[in-house]
Amino acid sequence: MDNKKLAGLLFPHIDKTPDYYEELYPERGLAEGARVTRFAPSPTGYLHIGGLFGALVDVLTAQATKGVSYLRIEDTDKKREIDDGVSAIINGFDYFGVEFTEGVTGFGTEKGAYGPYTQSQRAEIYQTVAKSLVEKGLAYPCFCTADELADLRKEQEKGDALIWGYFGKWAKCRDLTLEQIESNLAEGKPWVLRLRSGGSDGKIIFDDVIRGKIEMPENIIDEVLLKSDGIPTYHFAHACDDHFMRTTHVIRGEEWISSVPKHIELFKACGYKVPKYAHTPQVLKIDEETGDKRKLSKRKDPEAAVGYFVEGGFPKESVLEYLLTLINSNFEDWRRANPRADISEFPFNLKKMSSSGCLFDLVKLNDVSKNVISVMSAAQVYENVAEWAKVYDPEFCALFTADPVFSTAAVNIDRENPKPRKDIAKWSEVKDYFSYLYKELYTADYTLPENISKADAAAIAEKYIGEFSLADDKDQWFARIKDMCEPLGFTPNVKEYKKNPDAFKGHVGDVSTVIRIALTSRRNTPDLYSIMNLLGENEIKARLSEAVESWK
Repeated sequence: MDNKKLAGLLFPHIDKTPDYYEELYPERGLAEGARVTRFAPSPTGYLHIGGLFGALVDVLTAQATKGVSYLRIEDTDKKREIDDGVSAIINGFDYFGVEFTEGVTGFGTEKGAYGPYTQSQRAEIYQTVAKSLVEKGLAYPCFCTADELADLRKEQEKGDALIWGYFGKWAKCRDLTLEQIESNLAEGKPWVLRLRSGGSDGKIIFDDVIRGKIEMPENIIDEVLLKSDGIPTYHFAHACDDHFMRTTHVIRGEEWISSVPKHIELFKACGYKVPKYAHTPQVLKIDEETGDKRKLSKRKDPEAAVGYFVEGGFPKESVLEYLLTLINSNFEDWRRANPRADISEFPFNLKKMSSSGCLFDLVKLNDVSKNVISVMSAAQVYENVAEWAKVYDPEFCALFTADPVFSTAAVNIDRENPKPRKDIAKWSEVKDYFSYLYKELYTADYTLPENISKADAAAIAEKYIGEFSLADDKDQWFARIKDMCEPLGFTPNVKEYKKNPDAFKGHVGDVSTVIRIALTSRRNTPDLYSIMNLLGENEIKARLSEAVESWK
């Protein structure tokens, strides 16, 4: 077979050689140990939480080694692509502050010297490499139709084939003569380009950075490299791209482990250095119906889309922090030792990733988010709430931002102290959490605990109208409440009440609860003294009076 002539017949328009691209995309010249990673999604929809998980691992790996991370868009499968799918991915990363060193930055925009970073713009590169494989006798055209391939599969299913695919005696076009190929081309028969696999029944062994040594059967399938329209398959395109973009570490989901043999063979056939592999665990959840673990589903699980967290108002810091608890087993210990440090200071290590599935737990995410929000400043909380509400609750945004000083003071109650409250998990909760501070949102509810009668509650509220003073400091404020207790049949001493409960109607905590309900319609709120100072004297008196009327 004259392979050079065959290559010319198949690729008459290709006038470059792989050496041209070796010079165009030289070795990066990074420091020893620096890792080059990539996140390579297809623009087939929104950014998945598993995608954010994977991208974060790529970026952290590069940052930890002073390397490079880049975003590549793998859009060779046009049937699955959606309009503006790239923007959906980019917007997701922008919201969470996940920034790549290089790659696609928006629809039609990119940065970096190793592009284009969109596969559909790299057709000439793939075809140049494909032509060189034909010249070396490592690839050949296959003219089998879809029907012929279907018949081949049926034959394998009822025969003695250990695996199904195009290989060995079933690879009907593998040994076509040059004359036969020329005849088929002259007739205009469509063709795909296949790898001439050199695999047999041997084994390959590779070291996975996360999982250690893995042994698998080597590839024997004559994989398709180029489809009939000249567009490469994922397997071939990614090998070319990872080489010319000088990727050192391919970090991807564990579902790709089965493809490693074919990928290693492709790298070697092309003469490329095989990158290091690291296969991350899948992001799982507990199925509510069966109680079993399963992969997060785009169809079943709203939390599979990162938009769920954006719309719900989870701070980006909370989601990233939670993902880090899944990514590295030592993150939570580090966080306890460094409660206010930025997550960029965390010493990420790819080897500390678990090889088993990560369980995505919304309850734990809420807990993590409460911790994250609790250490934010009042100014940060105000800005975040305003920004979120502007998009997702414009009516509340107008109310919340009408008096920035008041609203900032509201979110600062029990904040910016050594032990801040941890009540808010997401910005969408702020409206209800502080609704009693805004007349437009406040709805009175004077339901009392069972141990307090309406008559006693009315007496407490009525007396407090003439007792409180906003000029008091916090100690004086609480002393006034304690002084009210005995004349109303309550004790200012909780321990005394516990010793002899029949001697009193209740204790100072019950009196405070009545005042709290009268002013906020809630039994549990942040610091009542701070709330009263925000409500102001007139509003306090009005609410106490309304409560008295309700209880009489």
